[in-house]
Amino acid sequence: MEKKKIVLTGERPTGPLHIGHYVGSLKSRVKLQNEGDYDEMYLFAADAQALTDNFDNPKKVRDNIFEVALDNLACGIDPEKVNYFIQSEVPELTELTFYYMNLVTVARLHRNPTVKEEIKLRGFEESIPAGFFTYPVSQTADITAFKATVIPVGDDQLPMIEQAREIVRKFNSIYGETLVEPVAMLPSNENEKRLVGTDGNAKMSKSIGNCIYLKDSAEEIKRKVFAMYTDPNHIRVEDKGQVEGNVVFTYLDTFCKEDSFEKYLPEYKNLDELKDHYRRGGLGDMKIKRFLNDILQEELKPIRERREELAKNPEYVYNVLKEGTKKARAKAKETLEEVKRAMQINYFEDDALLKEVEEKYSLK
Repeated sequence: MEKKKIVLTGERPTGPLHIGHYVGSLKSRVKLQNEGDYDEMYLFAADAQALTDNFDNPKKVRDNIFEVALDNLACGIDPEKVNYFIQSEVPELTELTFYYMNLVTVARLHRNPTVKEEIKLRGFEESIPAGFFTYPVSQTADITAFKATVIPVGDDQLPMIEQAREIVRKFNSIYGETLVEPVAMLPSNENEKRLVGTDGNAKMSKSIGNCIYLKDSAEEIKRKVFAMYTDPNHIRVEDKGQVEGNVVFTYLDTFCKEDSFEKYLPEYKNLDELKDHYRRGGLGDMKIKRFLNDILQEELKPIRERREELAKNPEYVYNVLKEGTKKARAKAKETLEEVKRAMQINYFEDDALLKEVEEKYSLK
């Protein structure tokens, strides 16, 4: 029997999603669901994982479940094609995590580059919450519970997928072929892997204020675009400008389409021509910012309008999550039963156990 092709993806609901999420994951999710090349697709709100470093502020996670769901649905996620669920509402994931803990050492978790970077980023140092430290094990439970074969991730998450693969291989070597080993799916475009912040910072962050959110109004988008970091040495229009490291051009590389110039800047044939003009001088920053603003407004307006309509019907959004969670839990329950059977800890479902006891004590 041919193995099913299954996709699993998700995010931590700690804030509304921004255009970095949009180009890095949301667009590809919708594309994957619409192409129909996969047998099953799971999308989840990783609220349990979000609580590992927000345990003292559960309301932040609770409030953003709805925000993140709105963003996904507004971008085109179809509940008929995707099981959209809430992680904490599938307790089988917690039980799987517990069993997998025995298959990985503390030293190995310490060596995980993603874990090390996240610990440094959050300033945990020696005060690392155990739940946060074992994040890769929890992620393995998420992946294996649904027998996911493909995990769309950014390259910063590759160490997490490799650790999941290690745990799967170890489980299967000890208990027999039970779990499915996943592979990572990386974005094809460099900017899609991690879109820089509007200030040129390598990471978009709500605390820094360098994000353009999917729910931002047209006025907010324009304000943020016009405040974007460009070339600090390009002071006058006639000055030569640098394209590399210039955020406006980074965003144009990401969002510009074939018909963008015809619509909004017909004096140029393409982006290369625009870049050449900027490099040799005579092209002002405000002109390229107005161009980018037009492109982003076109891209984000339909998403914002769908989001506003969905927000008027919260019962529908919660029902999507409720039904998706119901289906996800049924699938995870099947996997958990297989895992316990492989580990021989399915005591009340194993008729052979009773026979072994009876034979041992010669009760028959």
